[in-house]
Formats: sequence, C-alpha cells, structure tokens
Amino acid sequence: MTRTGTNGNLKTHLSHSELKYECIKIKGFNNNNNSTRKEKNVPGTAVASRQHRQESFEQPPIYVAVMTYVGFGIVTLFGYLRDFLRFVGLEKRNVAQEREEQKDFTPLYQDFENFYTRNLYMRVRDNWNRPVCSLPGPVFDMMERVSDDYNWTFRLTGKTLHDVINVGSYNYLGFAENNADFLKTVADKTRQYGVGVCSTRQEIGNLSIHEELEQLGAEFLGVESSMIFGMGFATNSMNIPALVGKGCLILSDELNHTSLILGARLSGATIRVFKHNNMHSLEKMLREGIVSGQPRTHRPWRKILIMVEGIYSMEGSVVRLPEIVALKKKYKAYLYLDEAHSIGAVGRSGRGVTELFDVNPADVDVMMGTFTKSFGAAGGYIAGKKVRVVFRNLLQFLCSL
Repeated sequence: MTRTGTNGNLKTHLSHSELKYECIKIKGFNNNNNSTRKEKNVPGTAVASRQHRQESFEQPPIYVAVMTYVGFGIVTLFGYLRDFLRFVGLEKRNVAQEREEQKDFTPLYQDFENFYTRNLYMRVRDNWNRPVCSLPGPVFDMMERVSDDYNWTFRLTGKTLHDVINVGSYNYLGFAENNADFLKTVADKTRQYGVGVCSTRQEIGNLSIHEELEQLGAEFLGVESSMIFGMGFATNSMNIPALVGKGCLILSDELNHTSLILGARLSGATIRVFKHNNMHSLEKMLREGIVSGQPRTHRPWRKILIMVEGIYSMEGSVVRLPEIVALKKKYKAYLYLDEAHSIGAVGRSGRGVTELFDVNPADVDVMMGTFTKSFGAAGGYIAGKKVRVVFRNLLQFLCSL
C-alpha cells in the first residue's frame, strides 16, 4: 500500500523490468507477427475470424498418465491401511486428537477431508514449507532441518543452506526485496498512519492513503474506479456474492482458482463449468443459458457472469481474452477477470492481459487482482466502472448496519 511501490517508483521500476524480462516470453503469447494466425470460421460458432495467440502444451504419453493414477491408487490404499492400524491401536496417532468430553461437539471438518494431509502430503511435505531465513529474492538462505518420524515433526540442525535458487516466490518484480527506496517510503507511511486501523472502513478505518491507493490503482488499470481489500483470497470469495446471487448464472472456467470457486458457491447462483479456454464450450453454454433460462421456470437469468483468470497459476496458460470479450458482447453477458498472476507481469508496461491483447479495459466489467504477487505487498482490488464500485461500497455499508 505504499506510494512508492504502487505509483512513485512503479513506472520507473516497470521500465527496468521490461528490459529485465524481455527475454522471458510466454510460449505462444508474444507480440511477434509470427506467433499469430488467423482463426478459420468453424461451423456452429458465431466467433468471427480474428487474430489470436494459440498456446500449445506438450501432451504426456498415455503410460505416464496411467502410472500416475496407479501410483495415487496405491498410496490411497496404503493410507486406508494405516488409518485402520491407527484405529485398532497398532500404530501411533501423531495428529492432534479430540478429548473424549469434546466428542459431542460438531467437528470442524470431516475425517476424510484430512485423509490426504495425514497419509499422503505428510510424507512429502518437507519439499515445501521450508524455513527461510533471508529476503525472498532470486536466491535465499534456508535453515536445515531433519525428521525422525516421517515428517510429522522436525528438528533444526543449526546449519544454514546458502544461495538456494528461489523458484516458488510470488515476488515477480522484486518489490519485496530489501530496496532502500521502497523501505524508506514504507517506514515514512508507517510512522504517519501506523501499522493498522483496527476498524472497518465503514466505521473509522477509512484513511486518505486508502483512497489514494484506489485512485492510483484505477489510473494504472485504465478504468474509472477501484476498491481495495485486505486479503486477496477474500477479494474473490467475498465480492462475487455481492455481484451475483440466486437467479443468476455463473459460467466458470474449469481451471479457475479456489477463491473464485468458493465465491461462486457462496453467491447461491447457478454454476456451470466450461472447458478450459474452449470458446466453443463457452458459447454453447451461453446459448443454452439464454434459450433455456432458469431450471423449471425457464425465466430469463437475472445476470450471466463469465469468470476467467488472466494467467492460470497451475498451468501457466493465458486467457483467450479477445474471443471471450466478443462472446460476452454478443450474448450481453458480464465478464469477471481475475488477474492475480497477470497484473504487473505481462503487457508492455505491466498492465495485465488487457494490455497484452490490446483490449479496452472498459470491455471487462469487473477486473480483480492482488497486491501479493507482482507488487510484493498484501491485499487485493476490484476495479471497473464507477457505478459498480459505488454500488459495492453502498452494499458493504448496508451490511455493516
């Protein structure tokens, strides 16, 4: 939430990052003319011929997929066996257990929900969650640890592993590193505003720096207005229910993030999943939604919302934004774009997939993003037309009464 990290040094830093990341091109999505091709008209689709960047993925051999599923089956069977041994007392229970007097309370989660954690993930979790004892830069230092009980508990050896290559950081542009220019601004703002407001913005927690950040965010994205939140995950899960509800239809990409899925479920809207980046699947669902309407009553949907991501974090694929915008306009639907991983990382000046594909930001109804990745901070934002952001503010105020 610093002016330096968000505006003051942003343009300068991005200009340097353009040189820094010029050699890093997303496969099939650079701006070279050789990487684009004309899409031929396909019978049964109303998507006009246009240039789009086609991505490709290496397909694994069939035996790799078969052996993967066989492996999962084996470890699952061994997991059930170990659960049985724990149940009869032949194996020690390392996980925390409820006391007998607490058995009548409603459980926090079903036993099966923890099956993967205690039987599969526990054996390999030392590959992740390693204790880091330096800044999250391109390389960092880790504290060495060992386990004597198959990763249920760890003990530190006192040694430090130096200059370990960082391949799992969200710090895309290096804003979270120990840069004197960034830290000076952070220190100055902390002295002026404190480390927290201890209140909601609807009461006494709204500061001028919040409004300044919202204005800077809207200017950077090229939209009318924006609204910031303290948590990126909650930006999706808590705002989607405010945008759609019962009687609305959500068309969600099958590879959308959990926060989008949770927000869609909490909204009470009808959810239908289309194949990843498949415009034929999306258009078919749009047609069916408009022709058939709501189940049983066949009344028109109050709202149809398409939910996609800019860059899908697990696969690395990039949304086919121009085609989705074309379908959205044709069928009068709304578009929700999650740019958690694309904002700041793609585009000539880091403005995300709208800049990458030269799409007018006004054509995207709701632009969502986080400050956690490229900006090296915390929180998230919702941006778009001012009337929608104002409505969201009003709704939050009414809910706080």
